Amino acid sequence: MFDRSLTLPDAETFFLWGPRQTGKSTLLRRRYPSAPWIDLLKAEEFRRYTERPELLREEIANARFVIIDEVQKVPALLDEVHWLHENRSVRFGMCGSSARKVRRGHANLLGGRAVRYELFGLTKKEVGDEVPLDRMINVGYLPAIVTAARPVPLLSAYVADYLKEEVAAEGLVRNLPVFSSFLPMAALSDAELVNFSTIARDCGVSGPTIKAYFEILEDTLLGRWLPAYRTRPKRRVIGAPKWYFSDVGVVNFLAKRGELAPGAELYGKAFENWVFHELCAYNAYAERYAELSHWRLASGLEVDFIVDKMRVAVEAKASAKISADHLRGLRELAVDQPKIGRRVVVSLEAKRRRTEDGIDILPAAAFVSELWQGGVF
Repeated sequence: MFDRSLTLPDAETFFLWGPRQTGKSTLLRRRYPSAPWIDLLKAEEFRRYTERPELLREEIANARFVIIDEVQKVPALLDEVHWLHENRSVRFGMCGSSARKVRRGHANLLGGRAVRYELFGLTKKEVGDEVPLDRMINVGYLPAIVTAARPVPLLSAYVADYLKEEVAAEGLVRNLPVFSSFLPMAALSDAELVNFSTIARDCGVSGPTIKAYFEILEDTLLGRWLPAYRTRPKRRVIGAPKWYFSDVGVVNFLAKRGELAPGAELYGKAFENWVFHELCAYNAYAERYAELSHWRLASGLEVDFIVDKMRVAVEAKASAKISADHLRGLRELAVDQPKIGRRVVVSLEAKRRRTEDGIDILPAAAFVSELWQGGVF
């Protein structure tokens, strides 16, 4: 069992969101071992609270802190949570894998009284030397899968459970077979600008339908958009966002990538997903609240990640020998944005070094160490 980097509060009401199987329930049980627990995955619990949400007031009359697991399944409970928070000073830890039903059903989100946390898959800092980076890049970041002897069947089950329990059970789409065929197409867009029209044509549906499908992936925390950086460019830049799945193992399975080895193009794409994963997890856990974006010229030159409006620029290059060609994007960025701060390349080189024009080339291990010590941003 790995120690997680997310610090949860002692005495405040909060939501803990995160993709399925990232370890939300495990973290909450370890953090609050004596708290009363309401598990809405249990059919009897789900039925009781769906029919009579007011039971919550009666059943936790003397509790000071209560855990509600899979809170999105019974949004009406949030009105009771609000009342108990205000009138009896009861605090709640509420977790779930999708805020879609809660938000789109106009459920009570407690009017800012609840702090929002997010639990990501495992980071390299959390697994340490126990899980090699190559392993994470191949099988992903989910705790039960990253250490499994046979990860592929578990990834297959994960995707099937997602379709059955997250998408079908919540009625998120009308045509589940089409959505199921959309997922591999979406996986091919990981770490890329998304062409909705192409995916729509391949799936036999409209462009707006594909956009709605990506919204479902985002709302169920299976992926996120990385916006483009567009502040006062000197040259024409691409304004479209890039798409990243929250777990690269899911991407590899859906896209049928097979075993990835350093030097392969697809390994480089998976490596970029991992760097984004680490940046997002650190940004959330350390409460940096930094804005992350990407920068891309119309010519195709790009920089993978921009932190806080040119405070730091980060390139992910899965190469053991970084050449001048790998640095073109960062060097063009300095021409376009002269006030750019630090420029970093995360690589597979054995030792860290700095180029004559000030670009830091970091081995992956050095990047992880420096990032989680607060040295990158």
